[in-house]
Amino acid sequence: MHVRGSPVSAARVRIVGFGMGPQHVTPEAARALGECDYALAVQKGEDDPLLDVRRAVAAAHGLELVVVRDPERDRSPGLDRAGYEGAVADWYDARLAAYRSVLSSREGVCAFLVWGDPSLYDGAIRVFEGLGVDFDVVPGISAPQVLAARHGIVLHEVGQPVHVTTARRLRADVASGQRNVVVMLTSGVDLDGFEDWSIWWGANLGGTGERLVSGLVRDVVGAIAAARAAAKAEAGWVMDLFLLRGPADGAA
Repeated sequence: MHVRGSPVSAARVRIVGFGMGPQHVTPEAARALGECDYALAVQKGEDDPLLDVRRAVAAAHGLELVVVRDPERDRSPGLDRAGYEGAVADWYDARLAAYRSVLSSREGVCAFLVWGDPSLYDGAIRVFEGLGVDFDVVPGISAPQVLAARHGIVLHEVGQPVHVTTARRLRADVASGQRNVVVMLTSGVDLDGFEDWSIWWGANLGGTGERLVSGLVRDVVGAIAAARAAAKAEAGWVMDLFLLRGPADGAA
């Protein structure tokens, strides 16, 4: 059981997707940021290079950036699904407390800056729902959109679905029959068993260290590993994702 704290009644938040940085801020997002009084961001660890991107977005719109430390989350590799979901729930509760402290002590409208789009593998909406804060959401350019644009592809085949999942769930989703999968939240690219599949991979899309690789997995797995390392070396961080599509005959 996870007990939520009391609502922060005097706060207002605008959850703003900013893509990969100032270059992806849409006119709608720019207007929303112009209506805010300060921005709120989390810092992950002592040295968080991604915080500099948020600072650049806030500075471009004349906003003070208030930074809170992100609570630690249990990332043990052996966690089963129940354990993983429980760890995430505990992490959200700890975030609630950190955000509540800031929102309760400041007046005005807060901009919360979200990588990509707030609707896709981001916890901000759930966190502010838990706080009982009056908020609205401004969409941003998502990583799958940029991936498709960079490779000049459509994410799905004609009249077919595309399944969006995480690296942690990839193999289970493929075992359940998914054949056209966008994979996010990677911490490396494990493609064993997918040698006959096609892949469109990208890292740091639209930002420093952008890299792209595509082809049959068996032909490009080494190039992906090298490109991922190069992206991290250039930018100091790496965010990557990929589209994985099974062979036309359905063979694994």
